[in-house]
Amino acid sequence: MKKLHIATSELTGTIFAGSILKDGRTWGANKKDVTIESLVAVAEHALHFKKRHGEDVIISKSDGTPEFKISVERLNARGGK
Repeated sequence: MKKLHIATSELTGTIFAGSILKDGRTWGANKKDVTIESLVAVAEHALHFKKRHGEDVIISKSDGTPEFKISVERLNARGGK
């Protein structure tokens, strides 16, 4: 089984999932737009993380320098706060 690759298009911002060809840069024929599914999964993860740890998700570079902070607020009553 080929390794699943997930990346964001620099041109469109679309998040794709699929396999990469041997050159390491070209998408295979099975590339799929997973933007909405990915964003929902990240939002749900961030809500769960904050509930468990009391803080937002911080993503750091390999040297430990913080690079991104993910903060999510639920807008509807489903699931509560």
